[in-house]
Amino acid sequence: MSIEVDTELLDMFRAEVEEQIAVLQDAIVALDAGGDAAQHLGTCMRAAHSLKGAARIVGIDPGVQIAHAMEDAFEGARKGHLVLNADHIDRLLAAGDYLAHLGKIDIAALPAWLDAEGDAIAALVGELEAIGGTGDAAPEPVPQPRPQPPPQPVEEPASAPAIQVDVELLEMFRAEVEEQIAVLQDSVVALDAGGDTAQHLTSCMRAAHSLKGAARIVGIDHGVRLAHAMEDAFEGARQNRLVLDGDHIDRLLAAGDYIAHLGKIDLAALPAWLITEGDAIAALIGELEMLGKGGQPAPASAQPETPQPTATAEPAPIQPAVPLQTDTRPVADASNAEARAMQSVKVSTETLAKFMGVSAQVLIDAKRLQSTVDSLQQVRRRLAGLERALGSDSGTGINRTSASDLVRQELAALRDDFAERIDEFETQTGRSLVNADLLYGEVLRSRMRPFSDVVGGFPRLVRDVARQLDKKATLEIVGRNTEMDRDIAGALDAPLGHLLRNAVDHGLEMPDIRRAAGKSEEGTIFLEARHRGGALVVTVRDDGRGIDVERLRVKIVEKGLVDAETSRTLSDAETLEFLFLPGFSTAAQVTDVSGRGVGLDVVQSTVQRAGGMVHVTSVLGQGTTFELQMPVARSVVRALLVTIGGAPWALPLARIDEIREVDAAGVRMIEGRRVIDVEGADVGVVSLAEVLELDAADTRLDTMTLVMIREQGQRFGLEVEGVVGEQELVVRPLDPRLGKVPDVLASSLLDNGTAVLILDLEDLVRSVDSLLAQGRLRGSRRSLADATRRARHILVVDDSLTVRETERKLLERAGYLVDVAVDGVAGWNTLRLGNYDLLLTDVDMPRMTGIDLTRAVRDDARLRDLPVMIVSYKEREEDRRAGFEAGADRYITKASFRDDSLLKAVEELIGGPWAE
Repeated sequence: MSIEVDTELLDMFRAEVEEQIAVLQDAIVALDAGGDAAQHLGTCMRAAHSLKGAARIVGIDPGVQIAHAMEDAFEGARKGHLVLNADHIDRLLAAGDYLAHLGKIDIAALPAWLDAEGDAIAALVGELEAIGGTGDAAPEPVPQPRPQPPPQPVEEPASAPAIQVDVELLEMFRAEVEEQIAVLQDSVVALDAGGDTAQHLTSCMRAAHSLKGAARIVGIDHGVRLAHAMEDAFEGARQNRLVLDGDHIDRLLAAGDYIAHLGKIDLAALPAWLITEGDAIAALIGELEMLGKGGQPAPASAQPETPQPTATAEPAPIQPAVPLQTDTRPVADASNAEARAMQSVKVSTETLAKFMGVSAQVLIDAKRLQSTVDSLQQVRRRLAGLERALGSDSGTGINRTSASDLVRQELAALRDDFAERIDEFETQTGRSLVNADLLYGEVLRSRMRPFSDVVGGFPRLVRDVARQLDKKATLEIVGRNTEMDRDIAGALDAPLGHLLRNAVDHGLEMPDIRRAAGKSEEGTIFLEARHRGGALVVTVRDDGRGIDVERLRVKIVEKGLVDAETSRTLSDAETLEFLFLPGFSTAAQVTDVSGRGVGLDVVQSTVQRAGGMVHVTSVLGQGTTFELQMPVARSVVRALLVTIGGAPWALPLARIDEIREVDAAGVRMIEGRRVIDVEGADVGVVSLAEVLELDAADTRLDTMTLVMIREQGQRFGLEVEGVVGEQELVVRPLDPRLGKVPDVLASSLLDNGTAVLILDLEDLVRSVDSLLAQGRLRGSRRSLADATRRARHILVVDDSLTVRETERKLLERAGYLVDVAVDGVAGWNTLRLGNYDLLLTDVDMPRMTGIDLTRAVRDDARLRDLPVMIVSYKEREEDRRAGFEAGADRYITKASFRDDSLLKAVEELIGGPWAE
């Protein structure tokens, strides 16, 4: 059976299958047990629908057929066409088993497995279709098929390699392979780029020699032979018996790929994999041995392609002797990579020693504190005894003067004793704070990784993509020692790989075009990581053709995202933001390497999930720059503490330009807005208390304290009551049930135990824009007529920042009052807290879809009459029907609506922007 699978999406498909099959099987079993049929059928239908969509996207048609037939069967049961019995449940569970297996099987073994299981799958699909169609056409019960494992090669004594692996040394071997392959690939790519040949050859030989020794110790002979052949080839180059060219480099990199795979493959799958790959490995070894002797192997085009591995262990791509390695890791894999990274942490023995030392000191200090507490308890008992003595003296004939002297003596002794204990307590507390700070710092540092751990495979990636496209490119990496949290490092890997492929494929020009433009034939891509203002900034910049912003505006209009008039009002920065829309591309044709814009929405969402943001700038003819601003660590943020309404609030330092004390008399009014002059430019001033809707102290001072913010190409000053200072805060995420709280990022505790909210500056910028557009900030001017009317209030719910902002600006320019929410849960929470005249919602959103949000609105007694408009990319009739069945009043597609049509639909539902 011939099947074409989109390997870039394969891991996402597998994750989707794993998640949805668990939901599906639980719900089917619950149906069989007689639970809430309506609820469980709804769950089953959603899971089957998700599986069908996932299989369709990745290109596994049998999975589409199975899931679709299941969905029909559940739909038949939901509509009362049949009552599911035990035989139906058996067939549905069998179908789930097939889908589960499709999510686990190795891609190379899939065609053979489908050939073996094709008839059984077709029969099962037919039975499910019969169940879904009539409800009573199910055949007589027969033993149901269960998916069989893919056919394994028969292990014949004559061909099966004899392998005896020392399991105890296997983990050390894998660690050695991971370390040395990174060195080897970097050095081989550097050789190809024409660097210091002697130095790089020495590094290659040393790495190959280490790999050979490691493979020999653990007992993997194929690894020994590959490494030895590579070592001979490097030695031949060192002795000038050959000059390494591009084809030689391809063979050396392919050999490195094989060894890398040997370091990752599951031990049980190793013999079968070596049988499958044995001929290709032997041929490659022969070519490398010939190189080592100064000979030339057959031309690259004549070499057979190396089959893909059939192991279950997430192998590195094994390349043919000639074709390059294109990185097929999907961007969305970042979350999976982070999840895997959370399972273990590599900690050096030096760090462990520091942990032990500091922990021991903390334990000693804790015991000393207990001793001090005991002493203070003794002082308290003496004070209690003194109190009792004074009470008893009042009823006796003791001389008052004598009693007073005794009390003074005892009090003086207690005072001295107490002062001594206080000094001791302060000393112990200070020591404990120092040790606790040291311990926290060491724990934090143990999670830090250098940027070099992220970029290891990127020189190879750039080299291979450029070679495939007949381009010349080099990658310059700056800031290899820049440290970041390991979670942040894991989140960066796939987005940076995607941006680098984009830069080579559509950023850099062909050599002849660059030469004609007066540039070097070899393009340069710069990858830099640095700390700036308490944040991690990673930059990907190329010196290529750049992005034609005017052409981009035309494309935006052609796609119906805005009209021509609106496009002319967009700044360059706003126009470039459209590149992050799902599926948006300006490329004339989509290649299998990348597409400028294709996948950038996933890059953005991945970075945002890690708490960062992406900005793009471009100069036509000079190149494009993507800047990723990320937290250095997710758990800690460096913040500026300010006071508003007498309470502390925190602003992340990474987004702050400076703090200014300005003369209040220098504030001017321009078009109803407060501005100040900063270096010859008018910069807007807004009160942070107004934005947050807080009661600010009316100090009426002659000076104003402004926190200067630069965000999304804008600069403005936030007026605050005072600045407390900088502090490192431990980030405490808000309860997810709250959804996205407007203008708030997270919470924390100050050193004195006071709770503080950390503000989201990106969200604040949008809030300021919205309030300025509505004239609701202090100093804004509205007509007297406007003051007597109420603006109609609209909530826009969409997980795409670009779509949200486009719709918001469009509606606000028309005069409507607009709030936004980032997903269905945030939208639902916002609806319940406010009063709105209209809900605009997307369909596909995390946590709660637009369909579910619409249903929730219709089921709520207070909100059920609220008009709902769905604005979605989905334009099939069944999608429209689903929206209307959920209770939507209008359904507009993002791919086709124009400004006037959206506004017209809004006016038809709720009228103009003002309610009399």
